[in-house]
Amino acid sequence: MTSSLPGLRERKKAKTRAAIREAAMTLFEQQGFAATTVEQIAEAAEVSPSTFFRYFPTKEDVVLADDWDAPMVTAIREQPPELSPADALVSGMRSMVSGLTPDDWKAERRRQRLFQGVPELRARYLQQVTASIDLFASVLAERAGKPEPDLECRAIAGAMIGVGMAIQTDERGMVDPADVERYDEAVTLLRRSLCGPA
Repeated sequence: MTSSLPGLRERKKAKTRAAIREAAMTLFEQQGFAATTVEQIAEAAEVSPSTFFRYFPTKEDVVLADDWDAPMVTAIREQPPELSPADALVSGMRSMVSGLTPDDWKAERRRQRLFQGVPELRARYLQQVTASIDLFASVLAERAGKPEPDLECRAIAGAMIGVGMAIQTDERGMVDPADVERYDEAVTLLRRSLCGPA
C-alpha cells in the first residue's frame, strides 16, 4: 500500500506543474510576456505564488524548461555501444522524439513562438546552451568509459546542439515530427563540410 504513494505524489506534482505552465502560456499569449505577473499566473492556475516558485524559479523558466534533456540523456544511454558519439546523439534524439505526442509538439510550437518574440527569453535560452553541452558531453564520456568529458566529447556535443539551434532559429523552427528529418539532413551537411563526402 505504501509503495503506491510516491507514484501518486509524483502524478499530483506533475499535474500542478502542468496547470501552472498552461495558465502561464495562455496569459503570455493573451496579454504578452512582459505584462504577465507571477501573481496572475498563480491565480489563473489556482495556486499560491509560493507554490509557483516551488515549480519554476522565475517566470522565464515556465517557457525555458522544455523537459526534453532528461529523456534525451536516457535515450542516448540506450543506444548501441558500437554507434559513434554523433550517431548516438542523433539516434537518441530520434528515439526520444518518437515518443512525443501531438500535444507535446503543440506545446513546443507555443514555446518557440515566445522565443521568437521575446528577446529576454532568447538571451536566457542561449545561457542554457552551455549547460546542455556539459550534460551531453558527460553522457558521451560515460559511453566511452572516460572519467570525464574531454575535448572530443565537448566538441561533438557542441556541434550537435549547434545543429539543433540552427534549425530552431531559422524561419520554421523545429515544430513537428517531420523536422527530425531536417536535423538529420543538417548533420549530414555538417559532416560533409568537415570531412568531405562519405
